[in-house]
Amino acid sequence: MQSYALVLAVFGAIVLLTAWLPMLLRKLPLSLPMVCIAVGVLLVWSPFSPLIGVNPLENRVLTERLTELVVIIALMGAGLKLDRPVSWRGWESSWRLIGVAMPLTIAGIAFIGWSILGLGLAAALLLGAALAPTDPVLASDIQVGPPQSGKEDEVRFALTSEAGLNDGAAFPFVYLAIAIALFRASGEPFFTHWVLVDVLWKIAAGLVIGWLGGKVMGYLTFRLPKRSGLSETKDGFVALGITCLAYGSTEVLHGYGFLAVFVAAVALRSIERQHEYHESLHDFAEQIERLLMMVLLVCFGAAIAEGSIFNALSWQVIATTALVLFIVRPIAAWFGLIGFPAPSREKAFIAFFGIRGLGSFYYLAFALGQAEFEGATTLWVTVCFAVLSSIVMHGVMVTPVMRQLDRGRRSLLRLSRARDRQD
Repeated sequence: MQSYALVLAVFGAIVLLTAWLPMLLRKLPLSLPMVCIAVGVLLVWSPFSPLIGVNPLENRVLTERLTELVVIIALMGAGLKLDRPVSWRGWESSWRLIGVAMPLTIAGIAFIGWSILGLGLAAALLLGAALAPTDPVLASDIQVGPPQSGKEDEVRFALTSEAGLNDGAAFPFVYLAIAIALFRASGEPFFTHWVLVDVLWKIAAGLVIGWLGGKVMGYLTFRLPKRSGLSETKDGFVALGITCLAYGSTEVLHGYGFLAVFVAAVALRSIERQHEYHESLHDFAEQIERLLMMVLLVCFGAAIAEGSIFNALSWQVIATTALVLFIVRPIAAWFGLIGFPAPSREKAFIAFFGIRGLGSFYYLAFALGQAEFEGATTLWVTVCFAVLSSIVMHGVMVTPVMRQLDRGRRSLLRLSRARDRQD
């Protein structure tokens, strides 16, 4: 009973910190994920260390399921907060980052994994697919604001929409790595099945089910007569129901549920874009996302302090992480944005701020449950170190950099207005 009471007390304290800290950290070069990891480290070094009995990084199934849940909730929140209607021109930065930058990033990371880490083809490709997507969970400081808040400049929009789409777009490459690993064990051909099922069918199913489901839910929420729509309930937890319904139904039909959840949220917004109920849905999704993120990152910090993650840390892993964060992602994203009508400064920000996070844990845990990969320990150590490095680096830099970006944008706006008055 004593231990249970202590668990509740520590959990309650952490939850309160999770609610309070974003307000305190708003103007500091720190982020909530950094603090959560630090709390996990301190708990291990404190008398409360026995309270952390489950380390998700030591349990593949638990890691897969918890990260899966927090990612789909984050994807719903990301889709709900986007005010911009879907169009080819309006979402040009998104298509460029998904269609050009991400495949280049996967190829670059896979090459580094093969040449520096000594991984085989399947493991190197899995490393690229796990680390290429930007994370919708840990990138709240560089995303657009809540629905109708007006905080949707091109940098924030590009990073938010990219994080929403690339979690589904990376899955074909994860399945390709799994197929190659299984081919080496069985010798059965895989390419035709991969193209027809893992690429064409699963992507199409995710897009179609997500879009139709979002439209139907939008009608049930906003368009039913006589005040019988879901919006009349004022309940934010409806967002959780829509998330699970979109994800579960798509997965049952063997589509990409991550893609369906984000698309469903965007489709839901398209039915009634200005309704205030979107704020309730978004706020609830964000609160659940933050709570789950806190639990996972505290456990991540505990595992780091315990030493079970980085026992196999080497200069090759450190070099790979540095190349991924400072070379591969920025160059691939910059190449993808060539010709995009935005200032070079903004394109540089978009290219650099591609935070890695809990989605990378999910992809790795999922793939390792489908096939055996050589160098699984190296994969875990590299992904964990890359995520930790990304959280610290981007967490320290995002607040001053985004403040400078906003300041520069306001200066340009004032200069433009002054010129208009003179004319």
